[in-house]
Amino acid sequence: MARLAIYARLMRYLQPYWLQAVLAYAAMFFVTLLNLLIPQLLRGAVDQGLEAHNASALFVAAAIILGVAVVRGVAGFFQRYYGEWLSYRAAYDLRNDFYTSLQGLSFAFHDQAHTGDLMSRATGDITETERFIGIGLMELLSTVLLMIGVVAAMLLMDLRLALLALLPLPILLVSTVRFGMTVRPQSRHVQDQLGVLSTTMQESLTGIRVVKAFAREPYEFEKFDRDNSIWFRLREGLIRLWGNNWPFFTFLIALSNFLLLFFGGPMALSGEITVGALFAMISYVLMLNGPAQRLGFLVNAAATADASASRVFEIMDTPNTVSERPDARPLTQPRGEVVFENVSFGYRDGLNVLQDICFRAQPGQVIALMGPTGAGKSSIINLIPRFYDPVAGRVLVDGVDVRALTLDSLRGQIGIVLQEPFLFSASIAENIAYGRPTASPAEIERAARAANAHDFIVSFPNGYATRVGERGVTLSGGQKQRIAIARALLYDPRILILDDSTSSVDTETEYIIQQALQTLMQGRTTFVIAQRLLTLKHADQILVLEHGRIVQRGRHEALLAEDGLYRQIYDLQLRDQEQFLAGEGGERGGERVRRREGS
Repeated sequence: MARLAIYARLMRYLQPYWLQAVLAYAAMFFVTLLNLLIPQLLRGAVDQGLEAHNASALFVAAAIILGVAVVRGVAGFFQRYYGEWLSYRAAYDLRNDFYTSLQGLSFAFHDQAHTGDLMSRATGDITETERFIGIGLMELLSTVLLMIGVVAAMLLMDLRLALLALLPLPILLVSTVRFGMTVRPQSRHVQDQLGVLSTTMQESLTGIRVVKAFAREPYEFEKFDRDNSIWFRLREGLIRLWGNNWPFFTFLIALSNFLLLFFGGPMALSGEITVGALFAMISYVLMLNGPAQRLGFLVNAAATADASASRVFEIMDTPNTVSERPDARPLTQPRGEVVFENVSFGYRDGLNVLQDICFRAQPGQVIALMGPTGAGKSSIINLIPRFYDPVAGRVLVDGVDVRALTLDSLRGQIGIVLQEPFLFSASIAENIAYGRPTASPAEIERAARAANAHDFIVSFPNGYATRVGERGVTLSGGQKQRIAIARALLYDPRILILDDSTSSVDTETEYIIQQALQTLMQGRTTFVIAQRLLTLKHADQILVLEHGRIVQRGRHEALLAEDGLYRQIYDLQLRDQEQFLAGEGGERGGERVRRREGS
């Protein structure tokens, strides 16, 4: 994205607040004019007061200068207040737009994006942008206007002397522009490396249990230190660049003062110009000292904002591979029929993980998906709520292609328990009610009881108000899954997806959950990825997948009678479960869990 286009796009964030912008920039312009007036007042004080030995003229000039200072202070307040207000308000809107764009991007984007880098863009890059977009831009414009005003005032006072004194100014401007062009790409490298550093930290902290379990703290520190050292070297390069230019900028201002005194002093002594005029011109040159130094800072801030904003807009401009059609219609009065018509799908071009998938799930049926790891089970269920789009074929819900439905209405009828349940850092009740935040405590408890979560929840001192740690770290795997199941049940969807959702619970707990689900699945189409026999025996249809294709389909008894993949998996993994259920686990164990359920 071209630099001017980035700045123009940033400026659009100020448009809704035009009144505050007008007040801020009007105050800035007024302050600049008052600053340009001060040397002229000093000129009058010297010529009409000191030179003429007129004390009253000095007092009048002093009073005027004091009054100007008061007015300038009031105007400066408005400039600073509204300038800062615009900075933070624009950053607020930009951060919201960035987060909204991030939430709207498809699973395919998040599969490849690094969370740490996204966090760096949402915080560090937007912070760098906010430093410039409001007060920084205003100060840059103020500096440019002040420099133009100083040059104009000096030329009007004495053309020859002004031209001599301003000889270093073109060099200053060229040096500043060159500095900005050099610092911009280096700023981008610094921000990119900060994203890498954030990713390294995020991954290490997220996997801190694994790090400690394998005693890999030294390795993680070495990796972080390596990335941090790269960031420091890049930042050090920026500091060196700034350090090399700053003294040169200051030297050019001092050179202007030297030229003024060397050529202007004799002119004042000979009477060609007044002492007051020479004093005013020196004041103007000194007035350039601050802006010249700020100009380097502001150019650096502008370059950094450019680099940071480009990283933010890069995410906001990422095309969404799963987007709503303009004519998409809502899913109304859903029945829960799901049909796959010759569906093929791949996460990468040319590498399909599903090939020519065809099946029909009638409303209220339970469809079990099973097969080896990597067979495509999760990929099938990810296509139903349209987390991804197939590369060929169609997925239909109630006879309508899911691409023709609005995403909210489609996903509003699908409840999902993912293979790796995620809980937020909130109370247990808030996690269960995440899909229905208006649910009553009684409804939350009813869903928890159905998922066999109520007993362990009330065993906590704060019950349903118990706050879980980050990602539910304070709960066991089985507890997290039961809360996730309760969350899906409370959502009351027409289509229920359980992605291996009972894999982390023991056989007795699974039995109780299955009993509850038998009632709750009534009138609901359910897709289950499972390796447990209880799930498979109650399924209306079992789809056996291998290498992305459906190689067998049917009910448990029929598939068991065939000499195929299902029978092989049964002999290797499921026969022990059936023997357990047929023995103590199936009768006395089943009676025990029924007593637990009724207690």
